Amino acid sequence: MSQAIQVDASSSSRRGPNVPLIIISGCIIGILSFGPRATLGLFLTPMSSEFGWGRDVFAFALALQNLIWGAAQPFAGMMADKYGTGRTLVLGALIYAAGLLLMSMSGTPLLLQISAGVLIGLGIAFTSFSLVLAAFARSVQPKYHGIAFGLGTAASSFGQFLFAPLGLGLIEGFGWANALIYMAFIIAAVPLFAYVLRGRSSAPSNNSTASLQDTLSMAQTLAVAFKTRDYILLVFGFFVCGFHVAFITVHMPTFIVDQGFDVSVGAWALALIGLFNIAGSMSSGVLGSRLPKQYILSFIYLARAIAIALYITLPMSEASTLIFAATMGILWLSTVPPTSGLVAVMFGPRFMATLFGIVFFSHQIGSFLGVYLGGVLYEQYGNYDTIWYLGIVLGVFAAVVHWPIRDQSAFISGKMLKNA
Repeated sequence: MSQAIQVDASSSSRRGPNVPLIIISGCIIGILSFGPRATLGLFLTPMSSEFGWGRDVFAFALALQNLIWGAAQPFAGMMADKYGTGRTLVLGALIYAAGLLLMSMSGTPLLLQISAGVLIGLGIAFTSFSLVLAAFARSVQPKYHGIAFGLGTAASSFGQFLFAPLGLGLIEGFGWANALIYMAFIIAAVPLFAYVLRGRSSAPSNNSTASLQDTLSMAQTLAVAFKTRDYILLVFGFFVCGFHVAFITVHMPTFIVDQGFDVSVGAWALALIGLFNIAGSMSSGVLGSRLPKQYILSFIYLARAIAIALYITLPMSEASTLIFAATMGILWLSTVPPTSGLVAVMFGPRFMATLFGIVFFSHQIGSFLGVYLGGVLYEQYGNYDTIWYLGIVLGVFAAVVHWPIRDQSAFISGKMLKNA
């Protein structure tokens, strides 16, 4: 990795960043922060059964979590860009751990919404892999961004693979409340690695050769972004990614139980999604360095729609469920490297944490609707059929939306593109 991902000669001086250490630390943070969050769907059944809640109660709390995560992500990005990634990650870890601890004591819907919804949502936003990817963008040569982003995203997927069976084991061995407490202590380890990712966006350059994006303030950059067609299309398209992954993460374990399979099948389905997404994220990262990123995204979303259609229309079995999970794993967070790569290409790395945070907010609006509608429609119809079919339609929509995006800078010769 130290040979494949490196800084240029001018950055390898005595003051240059230790890129391998940054990559390793960022990947560990991705594992620790994404893992517990990806297992929360396993708590739906035991908590709902103990307190007599409908599925819509738990679904609303996690839907709120996704919405808070998305709304806070741009502000987390701004904090990282202004005050440093390390400080932002430490703050996020403290909030995240507090949310998990309070969730372990949540016996009412209101406490669940405050803990699992608001606090954990804020904690995830301020420890998000998008902050890690922005730190990578500052330290790694642009031609290696795809590989670095793929590594960071794959690490988050490995967290899901690792924590899905771990979470189930903790619930079965110690009860759901103690499982949440143990996960809070795991999150508390994030600050140990956050120091390595310290730093923020560099100050504007005053020399005459500075590129236009290096001379703009954050407000000016945001003004350009919201006038750039390609960026707006990216924002709309990433909505669908959030809808898919949040619905499946939260509701699929219970959906699998509804089909008559053991709860362990749901846990292993989540684990397989995480495991196969390691390959998917790395592949999309590498391909994003060689092929137009927008076409990769169109393929991913279309493939998701086909996979969902086949899964819900063909005879369902444990084998088909695990095959579907592996397929979705390949297509899971494989959207992140090309999406974040497009943001970096359009506007450079300087305010990437903020700009990707805004794109990610759209993702989390989709997550909110995927989780919440899943619970509401289940309570109304007694099944998940409607939400599955909606996921198919949205997958086709995202494939169409991403196709016309251009894999190039939003600036040409110091001027915005004509239709920006």
